[in-house]
Amino acid sequence: MNTDAIKARKVALQEAMEREAVEVLVLFGNNWHADHLRYATDFGIQEGQGIAIVRDDGSTTLILDDAAECERARAEAPTLDAIFAPSLMLEVKRQLARAGNHKIAAAPYHLLPFGLLHGEKDLRVSDGASIVDHLLMRKMEVEIASVRRAAKLADQGYAIFRNAARPGRKDYELVAEMEGFFRANGVAENFMIIGVGGVEVRGMAPPSGKILKKGDLVTTELTPCFEGYYAQICRTLVVGEPNDAQRSAFAQYLESMEAGIAAVKAGVTAAHVAKAENDVFRKYGLGEYVTSEYTRVRGHGMGLFPDQKPQILEDVHIVLEAGMTLIVHPNTYHPAVGYFVLGDSLVVRDDGHELLCGTPRELFSTILQ
Repeated sequence: MNTDAIKARKVALQEAMEREAVEVLVLFGNNWHADHLRYATDFGIQEGQGIAIVRDDGSTTLILDDAAECERARAEAPTLDAIFAPSLMLEVKRQLARAGNHKIAAAPYHLLPFGLLHGEKDLRVSDGASIVDHLLMRKMEVEIASVRRAAKLADQGYAIFRNAARPGRKDYELVAEMEGFFRANGVAENFMIIGVGGVEVRGMAPPSGKILKKGDLVTTELTPCFEGYYAQICRTLVVGEPNDAQRSAFAQYLESMEAGIAAVKAGVTAAHVAKAENDVFRKYGLGEYVTSEYTRVRGHGMGLFPDQKPQILEDVHIVLEAGMTLIVHPNTYHPAVGYFVLGDSLVVRDDGHELLCGTPRELFSTILQ
């Protein structure tokens, strides 16, 4: 637990509420979209739904609709006022009724249960994105320290992954080794997907029992969470020696990633970074493979959630600021070899960036037994 980061987040949240003249802030979370809830409570929800009610005096109430989660919250965060409420909305409305006509904001607004936003004449809830989104994107140095440690664990984890990727093994056996390593090293959560095969592979997914064989590309992204903060690494290896097509494709992805990373600095837009990556593929006649048909993003923010704003896309014009933590990854399908990934985590700085991943940017290969 990074207690310094938790204290700093509490102060930053109160200051942001004061700037926006918000007296009560309602933060929603579930086991997939948990960063808003985690920012205020440092509780990583795993089941059901939760809402934190943050008041301008700093007091916070966490309301959960799962009894086991509430019990865990009381054990892991004993100073937190945790309430079990099978009818989440009824309890939230009861709590908010105490706020009278105070100004109430909520985030993420688009995920809030319908019943909280509608049906109560005296309960007016505004969109609190302007309060929370910037805090989630731009990290304080005490937060970056945890992201940096998570990135080191990602590097160590990929070394384990490389050794585990042997012909004849099933993809879930690799995932099991990663989970064992991360859990033994203080990582409570790890978002991981994997791909195994050749031109037939169009992306990464949870393991399905696919068996590694000579010539396969094995792609993965590892996203360990340390002290609540995620970092990510993306790499591709070949089972056996890479062929000429695989080496050629790797060179294109490496050029694209390095162009994107070189473009990162405070003051440029996410679109600027995405264009730097995509232009490399266009140069090699692969422009269609950076469209939404073949790929999702060219990178994204990370922090209390593994995939935060800003998304690195050519139509995202969020300006990068010092303290943002990102991964730049030109992950997409290649028509000659299949799905390919390569990406490193970094911190945006005023004069450029700070790289967090130390794993060599190589097309790794396994040794056939």
